[in-house]
Amino acid sequence: MSKYNRILLKLSGEALAGSKEMGIDFERVLEICSEIKNVIETTGVEVAIVVGGGNFWRGRSNKNMDRCTSDYIGMLGTTMNALALQDAFKQLEFESRVQTGIEMRQIAEFYIKNRADRHLQKGRVVIFGCGTGSPFFSTDTAAALRAAEINADIVLKATNVDGIYTADPKKDLSASKIDDITYIDVLNKKLNVMDSTATSLCMDNKIPILVYNMNVKGNLKKIIDGEKVGTLVH
Repeated sequence: MSKYNRILLKLSGEALAGSKEMGIDFERVLEICSEIKNVIETTGVEVAIVVGGGNFWRGRSNKNMDRCTSDYIGMLGTTMNALALQDAFKQLEFESRVQTGIEMRQIAEFYIKNRADRHLQKGRVVIFGCGTGSPFFSTDTAAALRAAEINADIVLKATNVDGIYTADPKKDLSASKIDDITYIDVLNKKLNVMDSTATSLCMDNKIPILVYNMNVKGNLKKIIDGEKVGTLVH
């Protein structure tokens, strides 16, 4: 029996770049979507996705540009990634829908909570693009917000490491993995899990966050089955 009925999966834009530095590695996108499809078919879990846009644009690094303009460009990047995910699901013959926080009626549905809820109930993957639809908010915050709106049981933050560490394990060999931690400790220790707004939003709505390594095949299925994987923030 699945531990969760509905999950919000947060994918970074970099995850879709795969072996490339920028852009989309579509073979990697197909791998990601294939694993999600298999998990849904074997467990019945409902899956919504919030995707970032860092493989196209890093808004906060553009110091010479107006912040709002830069963030809107980033939102367009997330939409490109959302459409790539949708195309991969289509090739895998699996139903999905893209909903965006900014209206783009020719290519995606505008985000409406009840419509997203209905898609999920029908077994479709719902992919949220454009973050929150407002500048100054990260896609991590969008993941926390959408998770609260659709009553997700948990936010799964897919990363390239197997959880949260006391320091960056790539820079500090003495860093140790944390299996279980509270929201307050994450905020007080300024651990780089999600930004503080996203963590606080999850805390206020009692939505746990699980940080795990998405590059290990089978991890997503283990999480849905209730096995201990990654780091749980609660």
